[in-house]
Amino acid sequence: MKKHNFSAGPSILPQEVLKKASEAVVNFNGLNLSLIEISHRSKDFIAVMDNAQALVKELLELPEGYSVLFLQGGASTQFLMAPYNLMKVDGKAAYVDTGSWSSKAIKEAKNFGETVVVASSKDKGYSYIPKGYDVPADADYIHFTSNNTIFGTQLNEFPGGDVLKVVDMSSDIFSRKIDFTQFDIVYAGAQKNMGPAGTTLVIIKDEIIGNSGRTIPSMLDYATHAKAGSMFNTPPVFPVYVSMLTLEWLKEKGGIAAIEKENQAKADLLYGEIDNNPSFNGFAAKEDRSNMNVTFTLADESLKEKFDAICVEAGISALNGHRSVGGYRASIYNALPIESVQVLVKAMQDLNK
Repeated sequence: MKKHNFSAGPSILPQEVLKKASEAVVNFNGLNLSLIEISHRSKDFIAVMDNAQALVKELLELPEGYSVLFLQGGASTQFLMAPYNLMKVDGKAAYVDTGSWSSKAIKEAKNFGETVVVASSKDKGYSYIPKGYDVPADADYIHFTSNNTIFGTQLNEFPGGDVLKVVDMSSDIFSRKIDFTQFDIVYAGAQKNMGPAGTTLVIIKDEIIGNSGRTIPSMLDYATHAKAGSMFNTPPVFPVYVSMLTLEWLKEKGGIAAIEKENQAKADLLYGEIDNNPSFNGFAAKEDRSNMNVTFTLADESLKEKFDAICVEAGISALNGHRSVGGYRASIYNALPIESVQVLVKAMQDLNK
């Protein structure tokens, strides 16, 4: 039976990417050696890293003056690297709290200096995106989480004035057209839209590197990794390679503009069913709904066993919501075909039969 994978992460990857990656594990570039046993300093892997970095810049239309890094430690390590590198001694950082991951980022920032939460949607269970707030002009930076995987909300605007902007885009990078020149640091765990777990993409404006006035340990210093081209220590070879393949796949599809159109069609189809089917309720405020993570609940919880059985019969996988929200969460990342959303919609309609 075909599986329809709605996992929030690690998430679905394109089938052609998985095929190429599996072949490279056995015999990479005709070397009769596995990708995961060759030197990361070899010309074959250096070409992979160079291509992956170039594809990021091309797809996101990054101008000169940005470094593209592939690091380890997940977005969780970026929660502390960002303030370590940007918050000046006796400085201040501003954060917008829109969910679990931004809350964890705030916790780490407090270890480095004054951390001001300028807006929060915690009062309504993180079901909306706060708006109309002020950002302290003396803040060293403001931090956003662009898409909230657990709660199913997504930012459409990034306020902040002249303050440096840092954004965690782990669950919606490469999914929609955005002007990336408005950001000073963008980071994203690979395991949603880019590749397998094990590497984290960091995009950083070169001019802000090394300005904190702090002494930073080498592995936590963006300057270290930018200077070494993500090769300061052994990089996560396989995740970088699969990320490169996924970016090539995205380019071949027509890039960000093309995938955004597909993503909007998937979201419109699923949200349309949620809004028109009396058996379901959407969790997030309509104006703030995510096109990557669709969260919804049953109007009548007594129907859960029946709906779950319908989903199993249809081959629908990983639909349960996060324990913080309950209900259901359909993660409809780039690689998920609209056919899978159609199967889910039919399952929702079958619940009423």
